[in-house]
Amino acid sequence: MSANEKKKILIVEDENNIAQLLAVNLMLGGYDYDIAYDGEAGLEKALTGQFDLILLDLMLPKLNGYEVCSRVREKLNTPIIMVTAREEEKDKILGLDTGADDYVTKPFSIGELMSRIKANIRRSSSETVIKETGSDTHHGDVIRVRDLSIDLGKYDVTLSGEPVSLSKQEYELISFLAKNLGQPYTREQLLEKVWGYEGFLGDIRAVDVTVSRLRAKIERDPSNPEYLLTKRGIGYYLK
Repeated sequence: MSANEKKKILIVEDENNIAQLLAVNLMLGGYDYDIAYDGEAGLEKALTGQFDLILLDLMLPKLNGYEVCSRVREKLNTPIIMVTAREEEKDKILGLDTGADDYVTKPFSIGELMSRIKANIRRSSSETVIKETGSDTHHGDVIRVRDLSIDLGKYDVTLSGEPVSLSKQEYELISFLAKNLGQPYTREQLLEKVWGYEGFLGDIRAVDVTVSRLRAKIERDPSNPEYLLTKRGIGYYLK
């Protein structure tokens, strides 16, 4: 897709009035869109790979949002923002665990939602610029932290020479922390610097879940991490 081509967003929402509200605001924001009114139709459209972002309701007929998200994530890295009325913390965590990039609870601010859409598309398109540092461990395009190697040129991560399969979000988080070795960042700072959210706070649980997924992939014992550590009272850093 060229830089001048409109980004296209899939709305998966069974409530017609909400779907139309989203559609109008997306159109005003310069986006193209399509709408699916149930989970099965949403999954079918999403898997075409024609969309730059998916706005996914949780409570859908035929197939719920968790299942749609999980099955999309098996095939694609398209950014997914869950839009739902459910506020329970466990629901947010489950949504993020199944592969959602963010979570917005109804009623939501259209301005905030549009900002999150923009940030997620920018990040997914590799347009987010991460500040470089002058670390001695940064040789060319490869950063090495003991047995962990991050190849910035190839977007590859290996552990003891074995490839580690990461989502785009997981890769961006570990590469940012690798470029800033030993420097702890709060969840809010990471939402701004890695997720690209500016002027408001996204759901900080998105950071915690991504860290948890990363630890499961790079740590010998995720409950006792050696690489991706927590600085008590501050945030996360790569040691």
